[in-house]
Amino acid sequence: MARVEFLAGANEDFDESFDWYAKRSAAAAIGFASAVDEAIEKIVADPNRFPSAKSGCRYCNLHPYPFRLVFRAESERLVVVAIAHAKRRPHYWRGRF
Repeated sequence: MARVEFLAGANEDFDESFDWYAKRSAAAAIGFASAVDEAIEKIVADPNRFPSAKSGCRYCNLHPYPFRLVFRAESERLVVVAIAHAKRRPHYWRGRF
């Protein structure tokens, strides 16, 4: 299994989104965290099955949430670059790596 690392910006993305959901519904916040965990499991199993984004990254949609987990698959690790809202500030994360 590849080692999974979150860039600092991806951690911030997660925290901000989790907190936003938690203010509205504890169940929604837990669901969001579960969707992130499920996406990571799918990515680790087969990172190349996901669509390519610019800058050599790929992404996995976080259903049913309007977010994408943006990642780079490297030989020994999986780097989570962003947990980006799918419709806001597209590609803001490009300068992170």
